[in-house]
Amino acid sequence: MHAIQEAKAHNIKTIEIGTGNSSVNQLLLYQKCGFRIIGIDRDFFYKAPDEIYENGIQCKDMIRLSLDL
Repeated sequence: MHAIQEAKAHNIKTIEIGTGNSSVNQLLLYQKCGFRIIGIDRDFFYKAPDEIYENGIQCKDMIRLSLDL
């Protein structure tokens, strides 16, 4: 919430963030803060040198979220 308040104080109109498809807790937090899913970058994390797993799920895609201020 602090980052959102700082962005508003600096007249920023939109915040965009991205997280992995396996980042369940982060997705929950961002949506509780008002962010909405705006897209998916398929296979984004296949570029990583090692496979990433969180919550028993392979991280493959980046979920892009946006918040209009």
